[in-house]
Amino acid sequence: MTTSTYALEKQIAIAAVRRACGLTASVFNTLVKQETLTKEDASPVTVGDYSAQAVVNTILGRTFPQDAIVGEEDAADLRPESGKALRERIIQLAHDTLTAPLAEGEKEEWGLGPSQGQSTEQLLDAIDRGNYNGGKTGRFWTLDPIDGTKGFLRGEQYAVCLALISDARVELGVIGCPNLPVSAADPTGPRGCIFVAVRGQGAFQIPLANPFSGPATQLTIPPSTPETLNFLESVEKAHAKLSFNERVGQILGITRAPTRMDSQAKYCALVRGDGGAYLRMPTGAGYKEKIWDHAPGVVLVEEAGGIITDGRGQSLDFGLGRTLGENYGVVAAGKDVHSKVIAAVQQAKAEEASSL
Repeated sequence: MTTSTYALEKQIAIAAVRRACGLTASVFNTLVKQETLTKEDASPVTVGDYSAQAVVNTILGRTFPQDAIVGEEDAADLRPESGKALRERIIQLAHDTLTAPLAEGEKEEWGLGPSQGQSTEQLLDAIDRGNYNGGKTGRFWTLDPIDGTKGFLRGEQYAVCLALISDARVELGVIGCPNLPVSAADPTGPRGCIFVAVRGQGAFQIPLANPFSGPATQLTIPPSTPETLNFLESVEKAHAKLSFNERVGQILGITRAPTRMDSQAKYCALVRGDGGAYLRMPTGAGYKEKIWDHAPGVVLVEEAGGIITDGRGQSLDFGLGRTLGENYGVVAAGKDVHSKVIAAVQQAKAEEASSL
C-alpha cells in the first residue's frame, strides 16, 4: 500500500465536508419551526440535513458515479405538494452551496463552481442516492449530513460525517466540526476543525477554513491514568445509558466528571486527548446503531492508536447493512485503557443482571 492510496477520495471528501459545514453553519441562524420535519426516531431533521446531503451526494455522484451511498435521509417527504416550501428552501441552499466560487483544493469537474447549477429533480435524486442498504462486499460511502441535530439546534456540537467502506472495512473517515474549538485548552478561541484518517496513514486535525493549506496536526490518543481518565458521553439520555456509565466509572476509579457532547465530535475529542474513553451503551432492547454514526470514528480512533469495539470487546461489523446489528454498545479508548474499560463494562453488566 502506497501513501497515495485513497488520495483523491480523501481530497474530495474533505472538500465535500467543508462545503456541507459551510451550508449548515449558514442555515443555523435562519432555522424556523416549520422547516423541521419529524422522523420516526423523534430526532429533529432540519433543512440543513437535506440540503447538506444533496450537496455531498452531488459531489460524490460526479466524482465516483459507481460508488453507492448509505445516507440518513431520503427525499420522500420533499416531493409532494405538501413539502413544497421546505423543498424550495432546500434546493436553494444546495444550489447556492454547489455554485459558490471554487475554493482552494476544489475542481469544477467535481460539480462545484458557478456553472454547476442543478435542477430540483437532480438535487432530490441526489438526496435519494443515499438509499443504498450496504453489505459485506463492494465499496460504498456512509454519510450523516448533520450528526447531532439537537446539538446543532442548540448551537453546540454537531458534525458532518463521511466515510468510505470497502468490503466491510472503513478505509477513510472525514468528520467536520464547525463548532468545535481548535484547541480544547482554549474553549473560547477559534472554532472549526476537520478530522481525517485514511487507513494506514494516520489521523489528522486540519482547519475547517483552509483544510488544504492550513497546518495538519497528527493525532495520537495520549495515555490515561485514573486521575486523568474520564468518559466522553452523549448529551441526550435517549442515546446512551448514562447511569450505567457512572457505575463503570466507579469500578475504574474515575474521579473526573464526564464530558458530554452531541455527535461524532466525541470521537474527535477522544483522538486529540480531550477525554479518555468514549462509552455508549444501549438504553434498551431493539435500538440498533446506524453505521453512519460510527464509521468515520472507527478509522479515526484506530489511526490515532486507539481501539474501538462493542461492549464485549468484539469488532464492530460494517458488513451487516445499514446498522451494526444487535447492539452491545460501543467502547473506544487508548490501547492502555481499552481492556480495562471492557472489563469494567462486563462487571457492571453482571451486577445489573444479578439485581434483576
